[in-house]
Amino acid sequence: MEGQPEIVPVLDAHRIDEKRLADYLKQRDLLDGPLTVRQFQGGQSNPTYLLESGARRYVLRKKPPGKVLPSAHQVDREYRVMKALGEHSQVPVPAMHVLCEDDGVIGTSFYVMDFVPGRVYSHPQLESLNKEHRGQLYQDMIDTLARLHRVDHQAAGLGDFGRPQGYVTRQVKRWSAQYEASKTDELPAMDNLMAWLADNIPDDDSAAIAHGDFRLGNLLVDNQQPRVVAVLDWELATIGHPLADLAYCCLPYHLPHGVNGVRGLDGLDLTARGIPDEHTLLERYCESAGRDGINDWPVFLAFALFRTAAILQGVHARALQGNASNRDALEVGKRAGLMAERGWQIARAHR
Repeated sequence: MEGQPEIVPVLDAHRIDEKRLADYLKQRDLLDGPLTVRQFQGGQSNPTYLLESGARRYVLRKKPPGKVLPSAHQVDREYRVMKALGEHSQVPVPAMHVLCEDDGVIGTSFYVMDFVPGRVYSHPQLESLNKEHRGQLYQDMIDTLARLHRVDHQAAGLGDFGRPQGYVTRQVKRWSAQYEASKTDELPAMDNLMAWLADNIPDDDSAAIAHGDFRLGNLLVDNQQPRVVAVLDWELATIGHPLADLAYCCLPYHLPHGVNGVRGLDGLDLTARGIPDEHTLLERYCESAGRDGINDWPVFLAFALFRTAAILQGVHARALQGNASNRDALEVGKRAGLMAERGWQIARAHR
């Protein structure tokens, strides 16, 4: 079945002390016999494992080995936000079992949660789904995002999970600095976009639990129905602006279809494919989230494209420094430029 996770024997670089882990889990009544450990294949920055013991199945996510940036790979934050949502909301997340911050168990801190069966669709075209199910999944995706943004983060115990005011201002400064630090070539569209965003920070300073990377590829879909059964990869979660989350989710509408490495919908006949257009999706979001409307939408779109371009530029620069395949590095660099150009197009049209 398309979208099923690929599970492989544990990679050499990510081996852990399975006996010590089994002892730790047994002490917490989480095992039902011998423990089997395998690894999920994919691009997760935090190594992710499937644990099986009798009829029980769990997922373990851990910090990677070696030196990491202090603000990166904070598995404790992932655990905390999913546990809070599981206890205080209807947002679909796996049940959390334990957070271990003792590096002596398997080398780095980790958490264990329930394994949730489901499919992952990485491309917004949803080609393997029938036309009716595509539309239903898009609707459930946007309803899930709206449900997240309606959660009272104070009541959920996440009042100190991030700073509620000034999110967009801080993000523009942060990613401008990141881009400047990783700049390899002149990219006028990015320079123009950075300056424009700094001058066009929205007056709306709403705050909500923001996922930070909310897209189809981070959603588990029921194996039978077009329904979201779990939202995954909360590594970038914080208290942020809900419309920044929404704009990032809607980026495929503003990216070209058919470009290598770009998951875009622009240029496709969406109606023929059963995929709602952006306007329809935004109306549904407002209805589900209880918003009267959306102001400054082009600013949030330009910001989402700017942030994505800055991230890709960082990947591009690291690839060049690490003597990666020049072709791969160049392709990533081109995608950074594409994101910046699209963002600047939206900004120019809004001036």
